Amino acid sequence: MPWQAWYTLAVVVVVIVVLATERLSAPVTVMGAVAALVAPGVITTTQALAGFSNEAPVTIAALYVLAGAVHATGALEGLTSRLLSTQPPASQRPGRGELARLLAPVSGVSAFIYNTPLTAMSAPIVAAWARRTGRRPSWYLLPLNLAILVGGMITAIGTTTNVVISGLLTAARSRPLFLFEPAPVGIAICLVVLPVLILLGPWLVSDRKAPSEGFTDPRAFTVEMEVVPGGGLAGRTVGEAGLRNLDGVFLVEISRNGAATGAVGPDHRLEERDRLVFTGNVTRVVDLHRVAGLVPVGDPDFAVTSGPRRRFFEAVVGGQSELAGRTLKEIGFRSRYDGAVVAIHRSGESVPGKLGDVALHAGDVLLVLAGGDFKQRAGESREFALVASPDGAPTIVRRGKGIVVELVLAGFILAIVTGLATVLVASVIAAGLMVVFRVVRPWEARASIDLTVLVVLCGSFGIGAAVGQSGLARESATLLIDAFHQLGPVGILAGVMLATVIITQVVTNNAAAILMFPIALATAAEAHLSQRAFVMAILVGASASFLTPIGYQTNMIIQGLGGYRWSDFVRVGLIPLAVTVVIGLAAIAWAFPLVKP
Repeated sequence: MPWQAWYTLAVVVVVIVVLATERLSAPVTVMGAVAALVAPGVITTTQALAGFSNEAPVTIAALYVLAGAVHATGALEGLTSRLLSTQPPASQRPGRGELARLLAPVSGVSAFIYNTPLTAMSAPIVAAWARRTGRRPSWYLLPLNLAILVGGMITAIGTTTNVVISGLLTAARSRPLFLFEPAPVGIAICLVVLPVLILLGPWLVSDRKAPSEGFTDPRAFTVEMEVVPGGGLAGRTVGEAGLRNLDGVFLVEISRNGAATGAVGPDHRLEERDRLVFTGNVTRVVDLHRVAGLVPVGDPDFAVTSGPRRRFFEAVVGGQSELAGRTLKEIGFRSRYDGAVVAIHRSGESVPGKLGDVALHAGDVLLVLAGGDFKQRAGESREFALVASPDGAPTIVRRGKGIVVELVLAGFILAIVTGLATVLVASVIAAGLMVVFRVVRPWEARASIDLTVLVVLCGSFGIGAAVGQSGLARESATLLIDAFHQLGPVGILAGVMLATVIITQVVTNNAAAILMFPIALATAAEAHLSQRAFVMAILVGASASFLTPIGYQTNMIIQGLGGYRWSDFVRVGLIPLAVTVVIGLAAIAWAFPLVKP
């Protein structure tokens, strides 16, 4: 094996380890790897930047805008309200009828709306419904996520991975995927996996407590104190009064003469009769009573969630967020978002200690007390996989524009099916119409596009080029063929799919597809088998991120909302994963003959 192949293998291993351990942000990791491959001449600058000129990132961005328009019009809220029962649960486990009514339609919708935005739209609705009707969100969110993942395998636009694979085919001068090309495989998988989830789901799911459960009374997390005359605090700054370093209790707002000031800094000067709102661990509220010059207000009508001033939000730290690995103090969370973090939940458990000094992890759920515009500003920052209101506060939706969304989506699908336009052209036109008809505002269109994902995606194309250019793909193909050739063509296909499944559990699904794509093509060529069948194996394997919360962005979203642990993903996902691999291989072998005619 040439040195270029060994060098590329070392870079790929480092990338996988860094992404899996979250040592650095994904964009920094991927673009650093690309630079490391360009420096010794493994790939050229043109190959390194090929992803930025590929049609896949543009298509993905446009489809993100379409998903944002669906969310803005509240289209899925009507669907879920009709599917879900308003009656109390009949048992302490989810009913199979409830799972069937929920999973089958959402899986079908997933064929045309990206997995991540679909999960971000539907999961909070399902979680709020569960809490409202006396159910646990953990009963439903993991099965919901798996149903969305397998539904995305049905069409060429069901997930970003499918769009990426289509773009890779175009770059390799092969025919891109047409809209329903994956359908024979995706439908077969759905027809088996969904019944498995419905039948076994009530036994497999855990009874986990979500971060916001038990959070029905905001007063349990807040206390209001008043600066008394002659107490020695008036005229001093917040920092001088020692109110910035209380263990487990945080000053989030000061009210003076009816005017509230949020994101209170250490230099804010106190005056007599100022009302100070503290949030956090109320078991440490005794610290406040020890501060001379402060007395409890005791106003029975006080509620921080009343009116438009302050609301509680659940914000899930994204898998590629720059917040991961940094503390709240380091990022200046209060001034940056005009809000305060009341609690941090990680794998279903509350993180103890001073919250400002806790290093955040991807998938952490931040319980935030902030102004009503927090969701907009957090969405624009793209640092969070999900921002939702656990208190059930309604989100303003433009239901009058729903007909526009439906017509544009119908025209979009019709144009692709009939061949009037490619997926790229149709998606860009459809996204533009959403802005022209004011379904989404320009800033909302920009906010719906995850630029971090696109940067990682474009950089990954360079790494994929190195895998093919260096000879690593050819060597890997030889190893796969030697290991599985005794099992015949289906065995070789299974080797490629299983390798993809393993990689996608620890890195993003797109990165897994890009890394394995050149290896799959080289394996097909070396074994003289159909290229298309191996492409489908990559499509299925890369989307089967069932076993870890870090394998896919949707997993992090539902981990936070459902309070799941890593073991929950393995227990619930293992059987569906085995079924997906077995049925996927059988369906590919039937619909895409392995042996060339």
